Amino acid sequence: ATDGGTDSSALVNDNGSEEDYSYEELCQASPRYLQPGGEQLAINELISDGSIVYAEALWDHVTMDDQELAFKAGDVIRVLEASNKDWWWGRNEDKESWFPASFVRLRVNQEELPENSGSIQNEEQDAETGKHRHKIAENKDQMRTNVIQEIMNTERVYIKHLKDICEGYIRQCRKHTGMFTAAQLNTIFGNIEDIYKFQRKFLKDLEKQYNKEEPHLSEIGSCFLQHQEGFAIYSEYCNNHPSACIELANLMKHGKYRHFFEACRLLQQMIDIAIDGFLLTPVQKICKYPLQLAELLKYTTQEHSDYNDIKAAYEAMKNVACLINERKRRLESIDKIACWQVSIVGWEGQDVLARSSELIHSGELIKISKQGKSQQRTFFLFDHQLVFCKKDLLRRDMLYYKGRIDMDEMEVVDTEDGKDKDFNINVKNAFKAVNNATEEVHLFCAKKPEDKKRWLEACANERRRVQEDKEM
Repeated sequence: ATDGGTDSSALVNDNGSEEDYSYEELCQASPRYLQPGGEQLAINELISDGSIVYAEALWDHVTMDDQELAFKAGDVIRVLEASNKDWWWGRNEDKESWFPASFVRLRVNQEELPENSGSIQNEEQDAETGKHRHKIAENKDQMRTNVIQEIMNTERVYIKHLKDICEGYIRQCRKHTGMFTAAQLNTIFGNIEDIYKFQRKFLKDLEKQYNKEEPHLSEIGSCFLQHQEGFAIYSEYCNNHPSACIELANLMKHGKYRHFFEACRLLQQMIDIAIDGFLLTPVQKICKYPLQLAELLKYTTQEHSDYNDIKAAYEAMKNVACLINERKRRLESIDKIACWQVSIVGWEGQDVLARSSELIHSGELIKISKQGKSQQRTFFLFDHQLVFCKKDLLRRDMLYYKGRIDMDEMEVVDTEDGKDKDFNINVKNAFKAVNNATEEVHLFCAKKPEDKKRWLEACANERRRVQEDKEM
């Protein structure tokens, strides 16, 4: 196979010249190119030796399967068995069961018990001798060295993964126009080539700040601060990732695509992870940065020249990850919104998803017209629009579409109890939606003061979220 510096679409033939291979030839790639990763083997060797191995959760893992371990982001899990690359066996405070390996990262300092380890900590305190535990490093400089080296090493491995995706998969796919359209490739790979370009520059700057002789003296905080705006590029990728998974799953139903992607992996000498695993790595990476920086901050004294930059970098990367997680959560709600709309009888106009991506609040209000007519309606406040429906008299779970209000054109105004001058009627727990340009006014009354308060807060929240979206 070619080395890492040549075009991955070519192999060296018996005469030493390079040839481009067809799809059929790619699918005949020899398994000798396979270079399986040894992470699971190393973890199991540690466990077999009696060492305690901890992993930290990157994301929440919510499951309805009793055979799986549920946890929240930041939770600490003791890894008990890791022979399978996708599913590990572990224990947290609640139970012992299977969990997805891609949802966690191994702790840098396995010997240090986490503050929130709960019953795990008690278990270790009660251990008869603790003879298999790693020796606790007494020198904080050594601890900082460990974290710095982990950050550098994982960054280099990550760049290799991105290079493999771009050169091993994307280049080959583009050569087989009969199998992939440009739109399909855009959906599957998103802007990962832009991420690869950005991360190469980031790693180059990181290497300049890395002190090889005395790693604990490295000042890498400024690199994160210098590139913090650039990390926003991950938002597009993470937003696209669910669509990429769907598109890829549809292709993988066909044997020729499964064989093609596996052949690409073998020819590029990539580790034994399926393409969907490689495409998940950018999502995992952007969530890892705050965890790594938090651990680095723990072992950086206030007297250290990098302390202030590391502290600021941690906050910056935490904000980036939080924003992306919020976007991811919104995308997961899109299917729910689509299903909800289908259930509405007599829907008119454009789909909710044409303008909105999140349901912010819902509930019943009395809608009052200028003529003084009162109508009880069920309202659904999305970003950019307020939809109202009427409940069926007999089937209370059935809703009929009655209209919508464009929130971008409205100002929500609190209304005092008593006689309203615009509608010339007495109101209680009321508020209005006013279009100052057209003088269009909608009057709503809630049943209780606390209901009105929630609606006003929800409307303010809707405007804030829309503004954040514009800024991004």
